[in-house]
Amino acid sequence: MDTSSNSNEYKHYQDCPTKVPFNRLNLLLLLCLVYHSESSSISVSGIKGGSVTLSCDFEDREILVISLNSQSENIPVCQEKNCSGRVFKEGSCDVIIKDLIFSDAGKYILIVYYNNDQREPKREILKYHLHIQDEISVKRGEELKMDVLLINADKVQHWTNRSTGQKEVWTRGHGVRSDRLNISDETLIINRFTVTDTGTYRVLDSEGEILITVTVTESKGNLNNTDEDKTDDSEHHTVGYWIVAVGLTVILVLTAVVLHKHLLRDHVQCVTRRRKEGLRSGDPEALEVYEDLCRGSV
Repeated sequence: MDTSSNSNEYKHYQDCPTKVPFNRLNLLLLLCLVYHSESSSISVSGIKGGSVTLSCDFEDREILVISLNSQSENIPVCQEKNCSGRVFKEGSCDVIIKDLIFSDAGKYILIVYYNNDQREPKREILKYHLHIQDEISVKRGEELKMDVLLINADKVQHWTNRSTGQKEVWTRGHGVRSDRLNISDETLIINRFTVTDTGTYRVLDSEGEILITVTVTESKGNLNNTDEDKTDDSEHHTVGYWIVAVGLTVILVLTAVVLHKHLLRDHVQCVTRRRKEGLRSGDPEALEVYEDLCRGSV
C-alpha cells in the first residue's frame, strides 16, 4: 500500500475533518474498485424501524478518521458524544444506523484511518451488505403496499406458504407479472389481497443479493364482508334454522297427539251416552247388561 498517498489523504482530513478525503472522481474509482474486489462483504440484518451496527473491530488501534459510503455517495457519520442523527459512531469505529427504512438496504463501504504506533497512518476498507426485514398483516380484499422498489432493486420474488416454490412478481425492465399488481414510484401494490398473496417477498439486487424480506400474513381481526365471514354466517344461520324447524315439528306433533286424545275421548263419551239413551227407551234388561259390561271394563 502506498503510505505517501495515505499520508496525504490523512493530512487532508486534518485540514478539513468533516469532508471526504477524495474528490468525487477518486471516490467513484475507489468504490468501483472495492465493489469488484474479491474480498467478501460482511452480511448484516436489521428490522425496519430498528437499528443495526456496522462493526469494525479495531478496538486495539488508534482510530483517526472514518468514512462511510453507499451507492457512490458519502454518508455523514456523527462522531460527537450526543448525536441526533440516524447515523453515528459508537466505540472506536463502529457505525450505528437507527430507525431503519427500506432504502437503507444495500452495500456499504467503511474506510477507517488508524495509527498503531506507525509513523504513517494506515487505511482499512470494510464492506457490508445490509438486509432489511419487515412483517405486514393485511385484511382480505384490501390493498397491499410495499415500498420496496429501490433504485438498486432488480427483482421481487414471492415465496408462498403452500410449498409451491417462488415466482417473480416484478423485474426491472419488465414490470409486474400480474393484472392485480401495479407500481407507483417505489411502491409495489397488490390489489384485492387474497390468502394466496400471503408468504415471503424478497427483493434482490442485480447480483442476486437479498436487499429486503417482507413476510406478509392475513389479518384475522375484524374482517368485514369477506367470503369467509359470509360462509360462517351462512352456516350459523343454517344451524339456527334447523333447530327452529325441529322444535316446531316436535311441538306440532305433541299438539296433534293431545288433540287426538281429546277428540277420541269426546267421541267415546258421545257414543256411550247415545247408546245409554237408546237402551233406556228400549229394553231395560239390555241396559243393565251394558252397564255391567262397562263397569267390568273399567
